[in-house]
Amino acid sequence: MFTSYSLLTVVSLALSVAANPVVVRDSFVSLPMAKRFNFSTSLKILEHDQARARQLRAHAEHKLSGNTARAVISVAAVNEAVNYAVNVGVGTPATTFSLLVDTGSSNTWVGAGKAFVKTSSSVQTSDRVAVTYGSGDFSGTEFTDTVTLGNGLTITKQSIGVASESDGFSGVDGIIGIGPVDLTLDTLSPDTRSTIPTVTDNLFSQGIITSNLVAVSFEPTTSLTSTNGELTFGGTDSSKFTGAITFTPITTTSPASEFWGISQSIKLGSTNILSTTVGIVDTGTTLILLSTNGFNAYQRATGAVQDNATGLLRLTTTQFASLQSLSFLIGGTTFTLTANAQAWPRALNTAIGGNTNSVYLIVNSLGTPSGEGLDFINGQTFLERFYSVFDTANKRVGFATTSFTTATTN
Repeated sequence: MFTSYSLLTVVSLALSVAANPVVVRDSFVSLPMAKRFNFSTSLKILEHDQARARQLRAHAEHKLSGNTARAVISVAAVNEAVNYAVNVGVGTPATTFSLLVDTGSSNTWVGAGKAFVKTSSSVQTSDRVAVTYGSGDFSGTEFTDTVTLGNGLTITKQSIGVASESDGFSGVDGIIGIGPVDLTLDTLSPDTRSTIPTVTDNLFSQGIITSNLVAVSFEPTTSLTSTNGELTFGGTDSSKFTGAITFTPITTTSPASEFWGISQSIKLGSTNILSTTVGIVDTGTTLILLSTNGFNAYQRATGAVQDNATGLLRLTTTQFASLQSLSFLIGGTTFTLTANAQAWPRALNTAIGGNTNSVYLIVNSLGTPSGEGLDFINGQTFLERFYSVFDTANKRVGFATTSFTTATTN
């Protein structure tokens, strides 16, 4: 298990949408972090998540097909419904951008909101860059530039996409991609380089961190905006989790193997929901999505009905009182979501078009059956109950319980 070391060993970035003061404690750098709900358009969480899932699968299958042309997939852009963002400085002097944290992609880019400012450290390359996310897309020009994280810690010559066009990213400036580096394949043209080093890769190769990994701490909240998490490069913050971290290898089954893909099985009480199968862990997905057969098994076992207004499963308060725990067996360890952890925050029911007298569940359908190599997505609502570690060097993902695992926050 990794621990927090010196400033050059662990860089901790709390996710933030505001330029709040830096707080230095326990020998690492911490910034305030926030979760935000995007209400610039109607909040369609399931629509967003399923569109993203389709694009993730399409991207991986295109890459695995051996086609060297950039994938062009037509999907309707759906604004990010719920996001976590971190403040990142780009340039010399730095302009601060609010960037979504995404483990399902690996390009870092700006310009969706605040415009890119070219400075003395900005070098335009000969390449165009474009990525489609399902929840949105961008295209523009590649630069290399100085990127500032935390209290003046800098990466030099980081690839940065500068958007000339973007869609689906209202209220933020772009994305910081912390997925596997191979996800950058085919995002540039006409350059034929195989991959673009991610922010995490460059932090490690430039000696700023001593371990090539990133850890994520999210926490459940009942507010529309809340400071509730931390992004840590190079190690783990032991104050954010309890017990030991269980690591499991990245799956070799495609297309989940192209992402932070893992194996797990799921039960509701003693009822089998999904036998051991593969899927991904994704900070860009809000809900927990299951293959259609797993979702149908979950719906039958809970007695929930599909709610037309929200798209989510709905229970009465009487049904919720008897809802059993949902258990995920990962790497030989069981990680359990209590009944409360399966509920959408009830204080926010009306914000998603629901009513105050019902309980809405955060488990829903992926839209495809089991056996296709991507049978689930553990999204934010899973990660808000468990600390997660994305270990590039050892090709594995880790989880640990936190003080919020069994909290009655909802």
